[in-house]
Amino acid sequence: MLETDKKLIINGEEFEILLTEEQIHNRIAELGRQISDDYAGKTPVFIGVLNGAFIFMSDLLKNVTVDCEVDFFKLSSYGDAKISSGKVKLLKELNCDVNEREIIIVEDIVDSGLSIKYIENIFSEYNPASMRVVTLLRKPQSLKYDVKIDYIGFDIPGKFVIGYGLDYEQKYRNLKSVYVLSK
Repeated sequence: MLETDKKLIINGEEFEILLTEEQIHNRIAELGRQISDDYAGKTPVFIGVLNGAFIFMSDLLKNVTVDCEVDFFKLSSYGDAKISSGKVKLLKELNCDVNEREIIIVEDIVDSGLSIKYIENIFSEYNPASMRVVTLLRKPQSLKYDVKIDYIGFDIPGKFVIGYGLDYEQKYRNLKSVYVLSK
């Protein structure tokens, strides 16, 4: 599968480009500047939600100019399906102490809001100084939970997307652009 066209056929399904590599990188640079301004003089801990957020988080951190630390959660709510199972499992816990720290949760996509709600519940057991959420993608019409997203890369339609960290059966995360299922 080569990313040379504006359309991809995967498992007999057609995907078309939704966000180009250039659009993504330009928006991430803007988010990095905004976060840097908001956290001037502070040292936030960026906590990526694996596996999907690792590419976004890497590029975001390249655009953040304040000192920061990094850690990861690993959650599962999809498995190999195209829609959430409705249940979240914690597969990897934090390694850092977040007590009285400035926390920035980094998500690849906020769909129903279930994962963010789950993370909010986890952090209610800790004592962070603050917690904010940054996501590359948000599907506003798919939200089922009232969650606050502080930094949003793009609002997108409520369709299945792949690429730039987002997978289909654990593949296609390495696509440089974001593709949407055509039908």
